[in-house]
Amino acid sequence: MSSAWTIGVIGGSGLYRMDGLQDAEWLPVSSTFGKPSDEILFGRIGDVNLRFLPRHGRGHRIPPGEIDARANIDALKRSGCTDILAISAIGSLREHLAPGHFVAVDQFIDRTVARPASFFGNGLAAHVSLADPVCPRLSALAADAVEAAGGQVARGGTYLAMEGPQFSTRAESRLYRQWGADVIGMTAMPEARLAREAGLPYALVGMVTDYDCWRAENEAVDIGEVVAQMRTNGDLARRTVVCFVAALPARREASPIDTALDGALLTAPDARDPDMLIRLEAILARLSAD
Repeated sequence: MSSAWTIGVIGGSGLYRMDGLQDAEWLPVSSTFGKPSDEILFGRIGDVNLRFLPRHGRGHRIPPGEIDARANIDALKRSGCTDILAISAIGSLREHLAPGHFVAVDQFIDRTVARPASFFGNGLAAHVSLADPVCPRLSALAADAVEAAGGQVARGGTYLAMEGPQFSTRAESRLYRQWGADVIGMTAMPEARLAREAGLPYALVGMVTDYDCWRAENEAVDIGEVVAQMRTNGDLARRTVVCFVAALPARREASPIDTALDGALLTAPDARDPDMLIRLEAILARLSAD
């Protein structure tokens, strides 16, 4: 079954606005899980609807550990999103991934410790598969878009999600390389987990701002250099979104991720917490309709 696209774009560090949207309007969207990072910018490019949410809020008000990822994903779901393209600033753990490069991430190692990682809990238990945490269709389209926008992109890479807000120690950075991580950041988890629970295909384009501190010949991460590179990356990221939308097929074919919750609810219907069902009304909307 095919349908129209509604792309949710989550803007990371360096991407706080979207230019060139038609019928653009910032609108508040309430969530039963808390307050999203900001209002959502509703608009379109041609026939494709976009919903843009700055992950840290306009003006970068919210540090990584205080982003309410559940509220953000829930609000995007309530805004009608069919898919999510996330943009994120990252540090590099590999020599060939130099500052200015982009990475279409395909795997994650989650080292966050203090963030709610699921919509579900006591009163309604669910387990979704996260073996392949990004949507291959969206990820390929996103990588193509980076190249079309004039950027360099690595197709695939493992993202180490750390708690932050401090950067890594040298020992941590070197350990993460031994684990097979290619890039490091503070925001993609639990965001990717929650997108899967919400039945939203998710792709992450990471924008390399710096080498993490594993290189002995380098000084520690310099925040001034990071910010300067973020500005450069942000311009390319905005062009990437435009190219991404332009390359989308006219109609959206169904994705297996749309039905990620099918069979995932383990709590018996008569044992489900009514308050949880109300809280999860947007996440469970497709199952309720069936």
